[in-house]
Amino acid sequence: MTSPLSQDEIRRYSRHLLLRDVGGPGQQKLKAARVLCIGAGGLGSPVIEYLAAAGVGTLGLVDDDVVSLSNLQRQVVHSTASLGRPKVESAAERVAALNPNVATELFPVRLDGGNIAEIVGRFDIVVDGTDNFPTRFLVADTAYALQKPLVSAAVQEFYGSVTTLRPYLPDDDGQPAPSWRCLMPREPEGDVPTCEQVGILGAVVGVLGTLAACEVLKLITGVGKPLIGRLLMVDIRDMRIDTIGYRRRPDTVTPALPGRRAEAG
Repeated sequence: MTSPLSQDEIRRYSRHLLLRDVGGPGQQKLKAARVLCIGAGGLGSPVIEYLAAAGVGTLGLVDDDVVSLSNLQRQVVHSTASLGRPKVESAAERVAALNPNVATELFPVRLDGGNIAEIVGRFDIVVDGTDNFPTRFLVADTAYALQKPLVSAAVQEFYGSVTTLRPYLPDDDGQPAPSWRCLMPREPEGDVPTCEQVGILGAVVGVLGTLAACEVLKLITGVGKPLIGRLLMVDIRDMRIDTIGYRRRPDTVTPALPGRRAEAG
């Protein structure tokens, strides 16, 4: 059971408490929440900082990389003093400085079939800011199999997208909500260009990561309508924002955890 808000927390979250749709009950939900942030890089930076500032009780940080100089153009959760340090440690230090009420659990590992179920299973919500499709598919399939809400964001050059997935629940029409594989049935063939190869405008990850953080906060508090069955696309170059809908594919299969068989549904 979550403890009552302290006087320090009441002052810290006073602007949340003034919101009719959040208030004290919503802030208590935030305090009790456990969110897994996969990636402590460009997208992960605003996600981690805004969730910590909002008072999410526990943040799990997953990243097996260390901070390099080329990261600092966009990965603002880190600093020059963090060069060479594990990203999860650098990010946890920033969380502690920003909001000492937030606990962190660090996973300096690369997710794979042998560890992902145990890690994801410990949290209420997953937010994916990874930069490669194999991990993105693995995260999406595991979150589906474990019935964990997933917020997934992606960026490249001047563009980005974000969506929210709860395929184990019905949508607003009472139909099964779509999964990640309804949006992208299979991994792209061939090599997909990375930010390291084609570049990224640093502020783009700030926009998309902040949108992803908003989706997480909405899921926790129950405020508004999450991006279920909707892909929000942002074009910073021409300053366009579009939303496309996507539905459940009839051939969708419930993913299996490693070592288990998949089920139709």
